[in-house]
Amino acid sequence: MFNKRFVEIAVGLFMIAGLLALFMLAFKVSNLSQYSSGDTFKVTALFDNIGDLKVRAPVTIAGVRVGEVSSIILDTKSLKADVTLMIDKRQDKLPVDTAAKILTAGLIGANYISLVPGYADDMLKNGDMLTETHPALILENLIGQFIYKLEGDKKKEENKQ
Repeated sequence: MFNKRFVEIAVGLFMIAGLLALFMLAFKVSNLSQYSSGDTFKVTALFDNIGDLKVRAPVTIAGVRVGEVSSIILDTKSLKADVTLMIDKRQDKLPVDTAAKILTAGLIGANYISLVPGYADDMLKNGDMLTETHPALILENLIGQFIYKLEGDKKKEENKQ
């Protein structure tokens, strides 16, 4: 009787641990866990195309997470995506000519922003805007350009004959 009860309790604890692990994995994969690194400062950037960038997407420098995207809105004047980044206060030595690129994690992974520090003497402050931005590369556009190029090469070959 004691062994049966012990096995039932052990299986129950194992099941609870498994469910907790799945719950934590779901939060990590869905990026719902809040980036909490203490104090942050706000920087904005205008992008021509953000692809599938989402709020809470990571902001990195050299692959190290230093912040996250806090909001994305459409700028009604320029008709560009206005992206607000919350960057860790410890990264307050970013030059004002820092560039922001939208990259993809893996071939079909989630989009994130990579910051490439520039060489200016002045540093970014709370509320500043990044002026150099590089939009997301859209896979469908690249495939379309490749197909268009192949068709153009075919027409050139036909005209030669």
